[in-house]
Amino acid sequence: MPPRFALTSLMLGNFAVGLAVLAPAGMILELSRGLSVTIRDAGFLITVGAVVLCFASPLSAWLTSRFDRRLLLAASLFVLAAGHLASAFTPDYYTLLATRVLMLAVGALYTPQAAGTAALIVSDERRAGAISYVFLGWSLAAAIGVPIISILAAKVGWRETYATLAALGLIATALLAIYLPRGLQDAPVSLATWGAVARNRLIVLLLAITAIQVSGQFAILTYLSPLLFKLTGAGAETTSMFFAIFGVSGFVGNIIATKIVGALGAFRTSALSLGSVFVGLLIWVLGEGMLALMGAGALFWGLGFAAANSMQQARLAAAAPELASASIALNTSGIYVGQAVGSYVGGFLIVRELLSAMGWTAVAFLVAALMILFFTRDGSQAMRRQEV
Repeated sequence: MPPRFALTSLMLGNFAVGLAVLAPAGMILELSRGLSVTIRDAGFLITVGAVVLCFASPLSAWLTSRFDRRLLLAASLFVLAAGHLASAFTPDYYTLLATRVLMLAVGALYTPQAAGTAALIVSDERRAGAISYVFLGWSLAAAIGVPIISILAAKVGWRETYATLAALGLIATALLAIYLPRGLQDAPVSLATWGAVARNRLIVLLLAITAIQVSGQFAILTYLSPLLFKLTGAGAETTSMFFAIFGVSGFVGNIIATKIVGALGAFRTSALSLGSVFVGLLIWVLGEGMLALMGAGALFWGLGFAAANSMQQARLAAAAPELASASIALNTSGIYVGQAVGSYVGGFLIVRELLSAMGWTAVAFLVAALMILFFTRDGSQAMRRQEV
């Protein structure tokens, strides 16, 4: 079976995982009304889920490092599908919260293991591009999935939306089982591996960048629907359009990053991606209340959203290939730390009607991430010299 079919199945699995993580943001108003809870409580579904993913991701990488990747990844997608189906029938908020915790505790292993698996089925020179391609699934989830979820939840209800997600998860499971080769195993992850990661300055800085920049973005992204409503009076259609602008530009940005990373290198591509997120968030906050400017902000923000995360994965894999399984798992944890921190901070601010503060807080997080990025330049140059 050609590697491209396996990579595509891994990418579609990431699409399913991305939907599982981002779905509450697309139907936050419907969840709030349908479950009779506050918007902050509905946003807490993302916060709690992110906390679970944060701890479960590296733990699962350690406990499952000797498992066949095909079986492991297919099983994780099946659990996500089952969790979505169960969510469609939950009687109350707390049952939905518990269901989300359980399904994401298992689903946490997919994204880092998919990235590591992609590195196993391509040559070294194609590793960065393959990992970026697999992460297109997250871009597709934002570009296509969340806008559809937003409209679907508004038109037919959040329960029916969860049932649809369950069906998509089963399709992704079947494709992965068909196309991913049997017998793929990564290097075992031991306690010594975690110690080696902690002693690697470049890896630690890269992990910090991930957590900080995602924190800034999710302070707004989690509450995009209520923010647009409060600032502009936007309804479901306008909110869906904003999700689409953000998601499609994220998809395009990730494709661009995949194409240029070979020529520019992962550091410069990463700097361009984070710079685009910063510019987008700055336009967003300066254009508050004006749909055209906020849409332009979402466009630039989206261009860097997925690409920045893809480049982080590629840089970690190149920084220490022998530690890639552990470092990529920790980077995924960093993404979820950012989601938890950002959604909590955003929820704290939105219930106090500090809407402008949400935007400026996001910008401040991105400034911090860009400052840390500068200190990783020497490490990237050293890696390139070694490759030459």
